[in-house]
Amino acid sequence: MEKQEANKKKRVFNLIIVDESGSMSCIHKQAFSGMNETLQTIRQMQEKFPRQEQYVTLLTFDSNHMTWHYDKTPASATTDLDWNAYNPCGCTPLYDAMGVAISKVNAQVTEEDNVLVTVITDGEENSSHEWTLRMIKTLIEKLKKQHWTFTLIGTDNLDVEGMARSFSIDEHLKFKQDENETQAMFCLTNRCMEKYNLCLDKDESLPTGTYFDE
Repeated sequence: MEKQEANKKKRVFNLIIVDESGSMSCIHKQAFSGMNETLQTIRQMQEKFPRQEQYVTLLTFDSNHMTWHYDKTPASATTDLDWNAYNPCGCTPLYDAMGVAISKVNAQVTEEDNVLVTVITDGEENSSHEWTLRMIKTLIEKLKKQHWTFTLIGTDNLDVEGMARSFSIDEHLKFKQDENETQAMFCLTNRCMEKYNLCLDKDESLPTGTYFDE
């Protein structure tokens, strides 16, 4: 039995929630490329850490739609997105997107699974109908007690630290909304994702608030 436990693979669920509202159009190309680079990184993590099983759920959203590009998809079964898969428009129902996506993944995992949630936005909530800030915060606080890590990445026009605190998210990153800085943000995020998986592979945990530290 102990040998079976030692050989048991760790399941890692990568939930990626990306703002597709109209204001993201100024970094359309970089956001699109960054999502594909993140998918490539997750596939690389699957190869690099064979004791892990990597899954991907990728949601983009605006006030007109929520698009599930992947839903609990094994990393090896993912491919890069087509250019027409991401078309910024509309407003920012951030609470609804987070609530729906987190709830979906929560229904798919066990308490033994590891979940890494990445939220990327350039705007504050302005058009949700179902979920409230209080509901999101309560859900996040519950899941943080399990094996969930939440990260919030926002543009420099936002109070990203304040937003993260309001959600009870400990890991946050701010980036300037231009081509170079957006590209650099995705590069950093992917390096931090690799660090996260390395810690899992070593049965170590990252101290709270250090996810984006290098």
